[in-house]
Amino acid sequence: MIRICLSLSLLLLMLGCSSNPTTGYSSASLYDQQFHSVCVPVFENETMSRNMEFMLTDAVVKQIQARTPYRVLDDTHADTMLIGTITDIKLRAISTSRTTGLDNEMLITATINFEWLNLRTGKRIIGRERFSSSALFIPSQPSSEPLEMGQFALVQQLSTDIVDQLQAAW
Repeated sequence: MIRICLSLSLLLLMLGCSSNPTTGYSSASLYDQQFHSVCVPVFENETMSRNMEFMLTDAVVKQIQARTPYRVLDDTHADTMLIGTITDIKLRAISTSRTTGLDNEMLITATINFEWLNLRTGKRIIGRERFSSSALFIPSQPSSEPLEMGQFALVQQLSTDIVDQLQAAW
């Protein structure tokens, strides 16, 4: 009797899933299945923050490899290409110490433009202008996190957000 109830429950659960995510729950991949690979050249950097383009490119490649079905290849073998430009990086004080007047918490924000291109057709798959992400770091005592710690957190967040944008449109 328990087996019958479990089997019936499993059957109803599977019937509730749909292959088309616009019509209900889906067990299908969130990523477009017509593409199999992506090329990620080094991002351009229009800011004065050194090496951010290399850190961001490396983080995006690792996110693509870890979270998507796509392989990262060079531009001669890839189906698609993800290109981008870091256009702005800003620091903003979130809180200051009452006793010292120094910043307790800082928010570092990067703004980028990026496009994901289909290399077979030359058409743009997606593109975002003024796409931004932020990360918090604590430069004051006792943490004394350096700016590089904030930059690392920002790059990790931004790479995650970029790869999230590669998901197929619902």
